[in-house]
Amino acid sequence: MHQIISKRDPNIRIDVPRSARYLGADRWHLFGVADCEIHIFVEADRQKNVKRYYWIQFESYLPEYPDYFYEYKKGHNEQIAGLDFNLRARFGLSAETPKAGSDLEHALQLITARGYKLPADLMNVRFVHLTDASKRKELMVIYAEDMAPTGFSTAALIAGGKIRPEWSAIEAQLLARAKKKLGFRPGNN
Repeated sequence: MHQIISKRDPNIRIDVPRSARYLGADRWHLFGVADCEIHIFVEADRQKNVKRYYWIQFESYLPEYPDYFYEYKKGHNEQIAGLDFNLRARFGLSAETPKAGSDLEHALQLITARGYKLPADLMNVRFVHLTDASKRKELMVIYAEDMAPTGFSTAALIAGGKIRPEWSAIEAQLLARAKKKLGFRPGNN
């Protein structure tokens, strides 16, 4: 499996590289307010050290929470495969403990339960598409990779509490790689 196909919310096909290994899926009620389904792929070496991972998530608020909606103010907006996405790049330590019951906790459990090890520092791009005007359903795709090849660690990129200017070039290259590695196509193709 090197793709996830959704027939609704949205009707899309998401391709990942053939070198990525599918680790599985999980579905649960995220914090009791949203239906959440994730799929995880990894690219790793023979010792199961993760070089990249691909996290594909479909999420929607439950009907009993009619006043809840998604909103993304950070990042930038871009159209991909005819869909509007909000993109945001970030970096950080992989060893930070995720919030109990979070989507991050579930994603990391899928990775580590199969014996894969994350690098000390990761950087990622989050792609979010709100599927309709209600803003109650979303597709989120996270492309993450080992930060070591940049020559920087999280600590080295934050000097005196501010992000160093080198992040700008690293971020641009990360965004370009993410867009190249991920393929978004209307689901009927």
